Amino acid sequence: RDVAPSRGLGDVYKRQLQQSLGNFAGGLLILIMKPFRVGDYIISPSGEGKVSMVGLVYTTILTTDNKAITIPNGTLSNSTVTNVTAMDKRMLELKVGIAYEADIRTAKAVLERVYREHPMVKKDEDIKVFVDSLGDSSVVLGIRGWVETSDYWQTRWDLLERIKLSFDEAGIEIPYNKMDVHLKQ
Repeated sequence: RDVAPSRGLGDVYKRQLQQSLGNFAGGLLILIMKPFRVGDYIISPSGEGKVSMVGLVYTTILTTDNKAITIPNGTLSNSTVTNVTAMDKRMLELKVGIAYEADIRTAKAVLERVYREHPMVKKDEDIKVFVDSLGDSSVVLGIRGWVETSDYWQTRWDLLERIKLSFDEAGIEIPYNKMDVHLKQ
């Protein structure tokens, strides 16, 4: 009768040593290459948050709800990591659906005005308004402008509210899913 050989403690220690060396090497790569620094906001497969500590073996990030995630550097150095705060400015793109009956030109003008009037949207950068797609129940308009990275989220939230209020004032409907129910007697 064939019996699979059992893994000895040597195999376990060997695997742990390989992982530790991989994490150490990953830490050296991160410290030398500097794809992110303490204070940067990163997104990785292991989580996203603000980098609070970069060590030789582990990196710790704090999530927006203040949870600490400790990630082995070997994992980070072998993963795609997006550094959201690497650049001083960031494109802020929004997409908004309008009713097919709405006037596209008016809606585009409203979107552009809302962006141009917002104090945190960069005036020296191009603002683009465009038809992004023709959806099942709406014409999807897109708008792009630039903001300081540190102002991104506050500006995004402000713009969404201002767009809704401005569309209401202009009589532009933002459609939502509706269901017609027919009852048979």
